[in-house]
Amino acid sequence: MIAVVDDDDSVRSAILGVLKSIGITGRSFTSAEEFLVSGLWKEVACLITDIRMPGISGLELQARLAEEDCRIPIIFITAYGDTRVRTQAMRGGALAFLGKPFDDKVLIESVRTALAKGPHEKEM
Repeated sequence: MIAVVDDDDSVRSAILGVLKSIGITGRSFTSAEEFLVSGLWKEVACLITDIRMPGISGLELQARLAEEDCRIPIIFITAYGDTRVRTQAMRGGALAFLGKPFDDKVLIESVRTALAKGPHEKEM
């Protein structure tokens, strides 16, 4: 399963539509908090998240998952892609950093790369 975390309904719908068009199941969350509380982060093969959201940001979400030793491949999407934020995301292990509006083909390629990496469960 792919998790999509973004506070914008239209972005979540667009991403889920792209995933569905290639036969991949996605589940959306309106916030990082909602995603974390769901407990589904333990089962997610790839996380697609915005950087700037009310409450916990995408970068903070990445850090919290790392604290749990959860190595979900993360694809960041943002309308605010300054170099400092991009560098922080990539140093934190992000798989990709896409600007909004993003190219569907690039998103699909990034998701396929994430899925090809194999199991992403928390290591024991």
